[in-house]
Amino acid sequence: TVAACTEVQTAVDNTARAGAKGVITETLATRFPQVPKELITPFTDCIIDNADALELRELACATVVGVDDTTTGTVRTILSRPETRTCLLAAAPAAGMTL
Repeated sequence: TVAACTEVQTAVDNTARAGAKGVITETLATRFPQVPKELITPFTDCIIDNADALELRELACATVVGVDDTTTGTVRTILSRPETRTCLLAAAPAAGMTL
């Protein structure tokens, strides 16, 4: 039974991450014009990787209600974390960019 619950939780997490990914991409493209197009995908990945479960759920909900100031604030909070900044710095050279 525990294994089944773990599989269900993993499926739910993956669904939330997939939904959140599209929202983050849209948020970066529309609310963070300073992010070069080439870095939107790697930055999205960094944000997803450094978001907690509640943040992922909030971002996934934005797929239904749309991107708003709350969505932008959530992305900004995740971007401000040291772990996210480290990821962003590593992503820029991999995309052929410098920050």
